[in-house]
Amino acid sequence: MYAVIRVGTSQERVTEGQVVRVDLRSEEVGSDVEFQPVLLVDGDEVTAGPALKGASVTAKIIGEEKGPKIRALTYKPKAIQRRRWGHRQHYSTVEITKISAKA
Repeated sequence: MYAVIRVGTSQERVTEGQVVRVDLRSEEVGSDVEFQPVLLVDGDEVTAGPALKGASVTAKIIGEEKGPKIRALTYKPKAIQRRRWGHRQHYSTVEITKISAKA
């Protein structure tokens, strides 16, 4: 069984026991979080839309990590205008503990 969950602005395909990196969550390490599935697949049966009203995906936050450093440079030729900037995204690492089709 696997589920497609909405995490922030993206979607992830998850199964039980899988470790997934998601956008940084405000909950503390070791706490449980619950995601609402967008699509649920159990063998040959696919569930989506209003039939997912009682479905949920439970996960445990196991840590935080940083993504790769992104560096960029903007400039305008002949104007002596240059700007260097960088960004490093923070992520929460979660382990999917349970996928339930009905509440």
